[in-house]
Amino acid sequence: MEPPMEQSGGEQEPGAVRLLDLPWEDVLLPHVLNRVPLRQLLQLQRVSRAFRALVQLHLAGLRRFDAAQVGPQIPQAALAWLLRDAEGLQELALAPCHEWLSDEDLVPVLARNPQLRSVALAGCGQLSRRALGALAEGCPRLQRLSLAHCDWVDGLALRGLADRCPALEELDLTACRQLKDEAIVYLAQRRGAGLRSLSLAVNANVGDVAVQELARNCPELQHLDLTGCLRVGSDGVRTLAEYCPALRSLRVRHCHHVAEPSLSRLRKRGVDIDVEPPLHQALVLLQDMAGFAPFVNLQV
Repeated sequence: MEPPMEQSGGEQEPGAVRLLDLPWEDVLLPHVLNRVPLRQLLQLQRVSRAFRALVQLHLAGLRRFDAAQVGPQIPQAALAWLLRDAEGLQELALAPCHEWLSDEDLVPVLARNPQLRSVALAGCGQLSRRALGALAEGCPRLQRLSLAHCDWVDGLALRGLADRCPALEELDLTACRQLKDEAIVYLAQRRGAGLRSLSLAVNANVGDVAVQELARNCPELQHLDLTGCLRVGSDGVRTLAEYCPALRSLRVRHCHHVAEPSLSRLRKRGVDIDVEPPLHQALVLLQDMAGFAPFVNLQV
């Protein structure tokens, strides 16, 4: 693409080359604009019509968009302008838009970008089941999805995701408080064979029934976060130890019904667990109280 003609506004020294005189597609786009943060691109496009056209051409070819690069708060109009021509996105992160992002803002972006593989919508509470339906229907290659703190996610919404996203590997459902065992069981049965990472943290309605079904259907599961799942107990953890040979990390802090004997088998396999074994806890307590821990005979 040839850069549009632009008046310099002054005399140019013989032999001098302006930035926009460089080849756009061979030099400026791959070697210059790719290194410019989105925040600066918003400023650059205000310089002139030529710079605006250059920035728009760059944005149309984006593969990864993270709204955090613009700032902690991004105006609705700015997001619409940044993504209006993007049709090849593979990664999309919109957490900084959580206060206002709606279905009307998101659904058209999803429709134009069927190649999406990673989507982060943590905290986007203004969305609805419609947005998740559009994602599941239009982005069959989706591998990673964060819906943390999205209270609108319910069992029906999760069913659509489980039915239509065969490539799903990582799913964050932290504090999706409408979800119950039945929804997680369905997810495990439909998508369990491919799941590598799952967070169900701070979901008081999720218990051993869901965890046991995950264990039996997710042989490749590597990371599971059950922090604050008060209904999860030792039975669920024992099933994980039996059926999940690939498990590398387990988070069970504040799961008060999970006892140490159910965790010991996982510890022996080297699984990273966020709850210290009782002996270590006792030593730390003694050290904090009286400084006795260094004198405890660990060979007893």
